[in-house]
Amino acid sequence: MTLIVEARHRLGAFGLDAAFTSERGVTALFGRSGSGKTSVIRIIAGLTRPTDGMVLLDGEALTDTAKGIFIPQHRRRFGYVFQEARLFPHLSVRSNLSYGRWFTPKSAHTENFDRVVDLLGIGQLLDRSPSKLSGGEKQRVAIGRALLASPRLLLMDEPLAALDEARKGEILPYLERLRDEMDIPIVYVSHSIAEVARLANQVVVMRDGKVEAAGPATEVLSRSSLLPEDRREAGAVLEGTVESIDLTNRISVVLLKAGRLYVPGAAPAAGRTVRIRIPARDVMLAIQKPEGLSALNILEGTISQVSPAEDGTVEIRLDCAGDAVLSRITALSCERLGLNPGMPAFAVIKTVALEA
Repeated sequence: MTLIVEARHRLGAFGLDAAFTSERGVTALFGRSGSGKTSVIRIIAGLTRPTDGMVLLDGEALTDTAKGIFIPQHRRRFGYVFQEARLFPHLSVRSNLSYGRWFTPKSAHTENFDRVVDLLGIGQLLDRSPSKLSGGEKQRVAIGRALLASPRLLLMDEPLAALDEARKGEILPYLERLRDEMDIPIVYVSHSIAEVARLANQVVVMRDGKVEAAGPATEVLSRSSLLPEDRREAGAVLEGTVESIDLTNRISVVLLKAGRLYVPGAAPAAGRTVRIRIPARDVMLAIQKPEGLSALNILEGTISQVSPAEDGTVEIRLDCAGDAVLSRITALSCERLGLNPGMPAFAVIKTVALEA
């Protein structure tokens, strides 16, 4: 699946001028509130007709202002999941799930009801009314309803924004299963770097109505200059393979290019590819391999970049056998250690979070 978007649009004082290409998997539109993410997804869905531009899906023109083409949203066969679940309160969960199928031609049905219910873990909810569901359960049902309409593309506009951290933690594993097990491309809007790092294959960074960068998640999210202004969000996103799982201590051993990481918490099965986000603020540096530490994770590498900041901190980029690890330390620490590009160093990772 190839989605090509080129859109220019003006809404009051806000101007949108965005262009990107999305392939199969999860493409995240990432940026601060007001950057234009929702405007783009509404144009893709056919809810907004752009002033100028086009939307192509596998070569089919859904919008092309130059040729006067605008396919209405109900004929695009896209699923749309909003911030709020928007379930029908007078229908049971089962009827809410089936609603989308009523408007999809039988010849276009591609998703099996039982498979979707199992994927989202909502079998025990089928006979309940929406008023009896938690926020996370409502969103899972909303996603199931969108999937059962057999969409060619799934659009998700900050689907976790209205949930607290506990409910987000509840639903994220189901979104991962959706990404890994369903052959449906997804465009996912979010301003949360944690969500994007965990779910996205590709990232489109937006700022002030324009696309600032686009590319693989592991590359884009490791470039702190592209992140929102809060530098505390800076970090590296690495991919590895789960080598083994210690169920007693709830530790997963993840094999990276530079070695092994010991990751706390629940993990998927051994052999699965996972994504790990390591915040720069949680990485200390040493010029000699440290011993006698409680930290389980020490990666050896070479300093490739030293970037001072105005707040008295320095961002150090470490090349660990091809994986980039970022560390944010004080300028005083950098000076005392004499850190410069080309020097060998060790990244001591205090905490890591399994992101996929």
